[in-house]
Amino acid sequence: MLSVGVSRVVKTRVVFIDPGANVNSSHYCNIVLKKGLLSDIRAICRHYRWTLQQDGAPAHTVQTTMDYLKKEHINFIKPHMWPPNSHDINPVDYAIGTLSATSLPPTKIQDGGRNEASEWQKSHSVF
Repeated sequence: MLSVGVSRVVKTRVVFIDPGANVNSSHYCNIVLKKGLLSDIRAICRHYRWTLQQDGAPAHTVQTTMDYLKKEHINFIKPHMWPPNSHDINPVDYAIGTLSATSLPPTKIQDGGRNEASEWQKSHSVF
């Protein structure tokens, strides 16, 4: 599994999630966000205002995650404002779908995700 951040002009690095990892609120906040996506997002956006858009995954919607985002002063779309199962309005789904359909071989990648990360960084998707 992986996690990425996108905007209309730029994207973050890929954050890989170990197979079998229990992606609960603690893992999501401390590994995926704190040690992964937020450093890229903050470096990219600097003084510009930005909003974190998540999907309805349990680790995204639980109160401890909401508390973490508030504590970190992150503007985010609250779970009740995000329609469930709305893949058609999630730019990451389009980015990953386009990437996997055009760049990655149909066989399972056995290189620890290096191929996916490399292809993600080379892609020039606009969101």
